[in-house]
Amino acid sequence: MAPSYAGMSGRPLSLTVSTIATMGFLLFGYDQGVMSGIISDNAFAKVFTATKDDATMQALVTAVYELGCLVGAIFALFFGDRTGRRWMIFSGAIVMIVGVIIQVTSFVGHIPLLQFFIGRVITGIGNGMNTSTIPTYQAECSKTSNRGLLICIEGGVIAIGTAIAYWIDFGAHYGPDDLVWRFPIAFQIFFGLIIIIGMFFLPDSPRYLISKDRIQEGEYVLAALAGREVHDHETQIQKQSVIESIRASGSAQKTRFRDLITGGRTQHFRRMLIGSSSQIFQQLGGCNAVIYYLPVLLKESLHQSNDMALLIGGINMIVYSLFATFSWFFIEKIGRRKLFLGGSFLQTISMVITFACLIPGDEQTSKGAVFGLFLYMAAFGAAWLPLPWLYPAELSPIKTRAKANAVSTCSNWLFNFTVVMITPVMVAHIGWGTYLLFAALNASFIPVIWLFYPETANRSLEEIDLIFTKGYVENISYVKAARELPKLIDDEIEAKAAEYAFASGDSLDEIEKAHAEHNAAQRLETTQ
Repeated sequence: MAPSYAGMSGRPLSLTVSTIATMGFLLFGYDQGVMSGIISDNAFAKVFTATKDDATMQALVTAVYELGCLVGAIFALFFGDRTGRRWMIFSGAIVMIVGVIIQVTSFVGHIPLLQFFIGRVITGIGNGMNTSTIPTYQAECSKTSNRGLLICIEGGVIAIGTAIAYWIDFGAHYGPDDLVWRFPIAFQIFFGLIIIIGMFFLPDSPRYLISKDRIQEGEYVLAALAGREVHDHETQIQKQSVIESIRASGSAQKTRFRDLITGGRTQHFRRMLIGSSSQIFQQLGGCNAVIYYLPVLLKESLHQSNDMALLIGGINMIVYSLFATFSWFFIEKIGRRKLFLGGSFLQTISMVITFACLIPGDEQTSKGAVFGLFLYMAAFGAAWLPLPWLYPAELSPIKTRAKANAVSTCSNWLFNFTVVMITPVMVAHIGWGTYLLFAALNASFIPVIWLFYPETANRSLEEIDLIFTKGYVENISYVKAARELPKLIDDEIEAKAAEYAFASGDSLDEIEKAHAEHNAAQRLETTQ
């Protein structure tokens, strides 16, 4: 009989793992969008008077959350491998709830803005812990065939969470003053409780357990997720493949920070750079300039009323949510590279439309800018929303996966904070030039993706290790290595790894020797 958790094994257990992981990103999306409809509301300004008609203070109240997320991601960077994936997510949800309670208990006469700031930071810390850990947890618990789908669903529900927040803001706007902002913020507790209850009963990642020499626990989880017996041949083959990958990457020893900047056979540093760049590009593309400030932009740039701005923003979030499901159906068919490239192209076009329609400054052409923002959110939801949460989690080997993914998430929150802080200032001072800048940035992503982002669709995590090993040993680009490496099954992965002197945990000297021999053979062919 297959082992079980909370009475579940196989597909039901896998779906539950995915549902709880997805709930973490739904909460993330909700918190991303909740301030947009609150920050400029008069009811909010009555309690937090310093924010009234002050773009810089509004930006600070919004962006301080990103600083908390950065701190949470750094915490995961230092302690993620010690606590494990499961307890990091569990703790992150508790921290978020504590932060929410601090925010909603802010009252006039008791330094409300300072208390709200502290609550925002604490909520951000919890979210940073979760967003650094959940993609890794999901990737390590998923099958090769649906890993991309499941993590893209996580990314997609960010949009759904944001849309829920927008519409709750819209409804609360017509209620009593205290309800206008306290209820939308307090509603996050509901999602947090689901995560806490779910993670209490679910297992930790099997790859994490095996990497910590808890092999029996790891194979138990592998069997439970697959719905097979522990001693089943397929379970043992999968366990052995994970062990070989761990041995090859040196994961049996404690992961040090300097391991993140190593090259050679495992290419830890380059893999971390590629993964982190996708998170940085996501933010520099201008997504949060639109998500956080769309109602404000509609009022200031397009001169809409507050009610109309909230309504248009809510409709835009519905469009955003619908297009966020695009990757769920096509991520493995189209692949990561094409989605990245197509998304960058459409985001560039969207920002060009937006800034071009704002140049005349009249109401009629400004409607074209609204279309540009709608098109941007559709393109972003389809590609750049989910992919940067998937790509870093699957690029890095198990030895550095937790730390490398935390670094990429830190990059996301650092640039998120920067964009959220400077957007209202840029809109106030350079107007349509803000969108011209974002258009140029989106266009600059295309050559980087084309040259450096290898395709990982339909590859096991162990095959992805081989892509980078092949690129290093044969001295070719990772993009070319991914194209040339055929699809492999578990037994073939071990054989291919042995071909590169990789799977048996050979010394770096042996790998360097293989690298040198390959280069020498290439030079000999050239001279002949």
